[in-house]
Amino acid sequence: MKLPNGYGSVHKLSGKRRKPWAVRKTTGWEIKNDKLVRTYKYIGYYPTRQEALQALAEYNANPFEYPDISFAEVYEKWSAKKFEEISKSNINGYQASYKLCSAIYDIKFADLKLAHLQTVVDNSKKAYPTLKKLKVLFNQLFDYAVMNEIISKDKHIVEYVNIGKAEKSNKHYRFTDEEIEIIWSWANGNEYVQVILMLIYSGVRPGELFSLKKSNVNLNEKFFYIEKGKTINAVRKVPIHNRTLPFFSHWMNKPGEYLITQLNGKEFKFATNHGQYTESYWRPILLDIGILNYVNNNGEIKEHMPDDTRHTFTTMWKEKKLDESMRRKIQGHSGKGIGEMVYTHYELEKLREELNKL
Repeated sequence: MKLPNGYGSVHKLSGKRRKPWAVRKTTGWEIKNDKLVRTYKYIGYYPTRQEALQALAEYNANPFEYPDISFAEVYEKWSAKKFEEISKSNINGYQASYKLCSAIYDIKFADLKLAHLQTVVDNSKKAYPTLKKLKVLFNQLFDYAVMNEIISKDKHIVEYVNIGKAEKSNKHYRFTDEEIEIIWSWANGNEYVQVILMLIYSGVRPGELFSLKKSNVNLNEKFFYIEKGKTINAVRKVPIHNRTLPFFSHWMNKPGEYLITQLNGKEFKFATNHGQYTESYWRPILLDIGILNYVNNNGEIKEHMPDDTRHTFTTMWKEKKLDESMRRKIQGHSGKGIGEMVYTHYELEKLREELNKL
């Protein structure tokens, strides 16, 4: 049956193909080799003629779904479904990445080139972690566009976007002695300031403290037990410094299963959402205290991050020339002869004695 004029056409491509039936519409005319020829836009490719005709009918009923759709429209359609399946924190991350793309919102998705995406990256002035999330968004949108036949698979160009490499770790900076004294001066009035000192004087990873259950804290013997870790060395007893013992006692007297909780009493899920602690607790506290920023070795102004507490512990320990093997045990580092999941009472006392020299 002949299709109506302007409706589009379906034709079979040559050779052996998984989807040999092509759907296309005439977009205009041009001169080639002194002849007037049609120009087309291809809507998609299908296994059977019937599926191709169905796709052509759907396109004519709602052409918005296909090649004329813009970057912003693809994002809206993708996010409408995606955001029903993911957490609020992940939604916030995608929305933040999308805001960086304003320069390409109105460009037809099928017309996007590598240069468009690279310009978004280059003009963002963002660091590698943010650009990594941006590239994830690009991948998600291009996957969606391919699956919905907005573009062909060979136009999935995201892998070629250059976001640089993660900086080698010089990102953790010691809190100075002066800054630590300032933190101490605020500790009595803010229990979350106390948490910073609990981190500094235990040397544990922030995630280890925030996942610590009260059942693994022994105030009488002044230690807490890390029951899970990436290595056997990370599973360990950690002595409690005498100066921070009152803080542990304070938090033990609060309700809940976990030692450190949010203002609403809920667990800090630091491993999967460390940004929530950083943005809602860490940064506001250090900003109020006046010690959020520091100047690094390159003269750049940076912000202290939660992992700086662990680095501070390590640096303080080395500055005082304390026993290095004991530090490695306390911090759960790997190394020959270091991994000991259970200490005797005597060994724990020796670790605490060395710790209290800080």
